[in-house]
Amino acid sequence: MENKAEIKFSLFLIFIIGLNSCKVENLPTKTVTNSLPDKYKSNGDTIRAEVIVWKNYFTDSNLTELIDESLKNNQELNMMFREIEITRNEIMARKGEYKPFVNLGAGLGVEHSGKYTLNGLGEEDLKTRADEVPHFLGDQYAMANFSWEADVWKKLHNAKDAASKRYLASIEGRNFMITNLIAEIANSYYELIVLDNQLETVEQNIAIQKDALEIVKVQKQAARVNSLAVNRFMAQLLNTENLKFEIQQQIVLTENHINFLAARYPKPIKRNSANMNAVQFLKISDGIPSQLLSNRPDIRQAEQELEAAKLDIVVARANFYPNITLRAGLGLQSFNPIYLINPKSIAFNILGDLTAPLINKNAIKANYYNANERQIQAVYRYEQVVLNAYLEVTNQLSGNQNYTESYKTKSNQVDILSNSIGISNDLFKTARADYNEVLLTQREALEAKMDLMEIKKKQLNAEVNIYRALGGGWR
Repeated sequence: MENKAEIKFSLFLIFIIGLNSCKVENLPTKTVTNSLPDKYKSNGDTIRAEVIVWKNYFTDSNLTELIDESLKNNQELNMMFREIEITRNEIMARKGEYKPFVNLGAGLGVEHSGKYTLNGLGEEDLKTRADEVPHFLGDQYAMANFSWEADVWKKLHNAKDAASKRYLASIEGRNFMITNLIAEIANSYYELIVLDNQLETVEQNIAIQKDALEIVKVQKQAARVNSLAVNRFMAQLLNTENLKFEIQQQIVLTENHINFLAARYPKPIKRNSANMNAVQFLKISDGIPSQLLSNRPDIRQAEQELEAAKLDIVVARANFYPNITLRAGLGLQSFNPIYLINPKSIAFNILGDLTAPLINKNAIKANYYNANERQIQAVYRYEQVVLNAYLEVTNQLSGNQNYTESYKTKSNQVDILSNSIGISNDLFKTARADYNEVLLTQREALEAKMDLMEIKKKQLNAEVNIYRALGGGWR
């Protein structure tokens, strides 16, 4: 009768625990609401964007060699590889939590209780077996212990799946880093080519200005101009020479930036700057915006992180439910090592635990609320990444078109001003033009040439950035 009462009480207690644990507040979650347009505003092309590897897109062999070296040696990228391994190990740890644990243990100890303790009284009774029982009682054992948490609510499995999603997100993060690294190297490489051409242009203008200075000196000796004219020509020449030093320094900085990305100490960057206007890229179609969801690594990374955040809510919710743990042990145990290998020393235990939070669940609630908030954050993050990807593509498509037209317009201006230099010099020699007109024409021609090459750099960068924005580079 007593055993039946204990069983009834235990079942009643289990019922109360389970009933209390299943009361979980449902929190509002957020779903993705923004959707991509059907096509890019600047382009009606709906052909599927081609999947092209970077070695085929960039046709300059010097650049492809540089990118290849950087992908192997870049420290930040290699640190990301290690981060991926850490994330993969997290999957292993989570996976091990829902599998049974088996531990082997052995112990050796001696205990002697005081005479007037409960244990001491028991030792007095054992004195009649002095031939079997030692004066100091010991405890020697060798046992295998088994424990297993029954993942009834799939909490541990969902935690492992969340870790798997984050592992996939880390891989996409690596791919996104590769895309940006390739684009950064390419943009810096083309900037270096433009700087070389700017330096050449400045040196050509220095030669022109030196010739003009000699002419004005001759004019001064002939009393046709005064010292002010000579000084003005000299000042303009010095200003242009100063510009040359600035460009040279910018070349050093850009070269070393590329060397840093390639994880190497300063060395010259091999490049062919003579054919800046002949740079070619493999043509690709822009495709439709929805293809960004599969081509852009940052979007796929945000998507995996969003899926992981959803699973985190399920895991946090399961903490309110009862945990069932099974424990067992089997081995040998004896108060005397002599009896340790005796069959009668075999000891075993079996135990089942049912535990659930009953009072003061604030920590569990806080974890649950935070998991829900992080899921909402992940949705906003995903929507932000998608929006940014679309805007990047439209910006670069628009930029490529506008810079192409701007380059044509500026080229015409450069041609006109270049011709004007010779005209102004001839007019100045025959006293039909003021020296200020010569100075102004030279300055405007130089500024126009420098602007033209800046536009060319933006045009080249737009080509690189279109490829990056469409999700290329990581394959």
